[in-house]
Amino acid sequence: MASAQDLKRAIDLALTGDWDGAHGVAQRDEADPLFCWLHACLHKIEGDSGNSRYWYAKARRRFEDFSDPKAELEAIRAALA
Repeated sequence: MASAQDLKRAIDLALTGDWDGAHGVAQRDEADPLFCWLHACLHKIEGDSGNSRYWYAKARRRFEDFSDPKAELEAIRAALA
């Protein structure tokens, strides 16, 4: 089971451009809404909107709520507090 610390690390990886590393962490907990949100954001960054929308639905979030990936990653981090 992944932890909040793992999620923070994945956000840091994503912010530094390590999509693969961040994605690997996001896949560790496909039931946690925050991990699903990160997973959705990462697929949005990748340009895979279909996959992204799937993960947004699992996270109970909306694809349209953020246009800036960095702001969204920071929002995910803030949700951990």
